[in-house]
Amino acid sequence: MKKLLIVVDMQNDFIDAALGSKEAQSIVDNVCRKIEQFEGDIFATFDTHSENYMQTLEGKKLPVPHCIEGSEGHKLNPKVEQALAAKGYTPVQKHTFGSFALAELIKENYQPGTFEIELIGLCTDICVVSNALLLRATFPDTAICVDAACCAGVTPAAHEAALTTMKSCQIDIV
Repeated sequence: MKKLLIVVDMQNDFIDAALGSKEAQSIVDNVCRKIEQFEGDIFATFDTHSENYMQTLEGKKLPVPHCIEGSEGHKLNPKVEQALAAKGYTPVQKHTFGSFALAELIKENYQPGTFEIELIGLCTDICVVSNALLLRATFPDTAICVDAACCAGVTPAAHEAALTTMKSCQIDIV
């Protein structure tokens, strides 16, 4: 069985810049260890916005410019980038919380029933849960898990709520 690791949005703006938090900072080493020890194919999503972010629906609801393409905040955390570069990975740009492009990329390159998916990253209650549920809907008979120690939410309570939601949707929490 092929294993796929999805590293969600481990970018500077979510760790120690525009939308960073101590919880996000605290998972960086766990994420790096997970990447270093992982045997399988790795995908890394990049939350990606343009200069007109504040005019978008998301920008109006979350008026904090972040992950602007080409900015330092858009880049991966340096430790995570180093771990990913050593293993090799496929980058996936996404312009909203969940990525149809990621699901399509997996669908194009792997036969159903031949792979399992694990997700890690940020933020548990926004982009991790969005991608996990989108992947669950796309691959209903595929084992999907989330490593809670390699995720952080906007708040600890939001993190726990997202884990509960994913568990309810038959996503294993490890």
